[in-house]
Amino acid sequence: MTDWSDVLIAEDASVPSASDVTVRYRSGTGAFVDTSLDRVSVDDVLAGLPVREMRWFAGRQCYSGWYWSATTGGHVVYESRLELARILLADHDPKVVSIAAQPFWLQWFDGSRMRRHVPDLLLGRPDGSVAVVDVKAAHRLDDPKVARQFAWTERLVHARGWDFEVWSSADRVLLENVRFLAGYRRDAMIDPDLAEAVLDAVGESVLIAHLERSLPEMGEAAVIRPAILHLLWSGRLLADLSRPLGGATQVRLGVAA
Repeated sequence: MTDWSDVLIAEDASVPSASDVTVRYRSGTGAFVDTSLDRVSVDDVLAGLPVREMRWFAGRQCYSGWYWSATTGGHVVYESRLELARILLADHDPKVVSIAAQPFWLQWFDGSRMRRHVPDLLLGRPDGSVAVVDVKAAHRLDDPKVARQFAWTERLVHARGWDFEVWSSADRVLLENVRFLAGYRRDAMIDPDLAEAVLDAVGESVLIAHLERSLPEMGEAAVIRPAILHLLWSGRLLADLSRPLGGATQVRLGVAA
């Protein structure tokens, strides 16, 4: 993992304290709130609205939109397909319990100029810790301006005790599997009795094709399959998602089961 602060070491750049960094976020009512990095409420930011509005117009190069998140129970905005991919992975991750996109403006003085930056995502975890995520295409990471921005952002969020991540890609098969399973992410679309019957039939591990045929009293394979895929999405069933999903995929009970 890249330590972005290395970019600033040669310049001996001073790190502002968290109290000297301004944070602007939008509350759930849409009102802007200004505070300092050391005082900002993570819960309020995660419950708030994006600080930037998406604008659609003819000829726009970015692919943006809204994604309905099973984790938040609401929509999360994205500005590009790359951001959508990272949101999908976060929504599937049991270690992520909240997701905020375009969560806040950071503003600070680096000793020579005022800097401003909006991270792409803020991810909350079950233990109360958070990660600030910037999503950027791999070919742009060597851009000195991009590297310096990430270096400053890493220093600032670490000063607050938060984690920082720059994300550019994931394994293609893994991402395609998660994108496919996301089609089965809504609890309301799955019969809970059928889901429990599937879990009871798994044992230590079983092939998906065998599992689909093991519950004839619950219906045909086409009826049981959505429940299996939903359980794989939620983590109640586990499989090797680095390989293409199919009838020969081995599944086992997850911790959440």
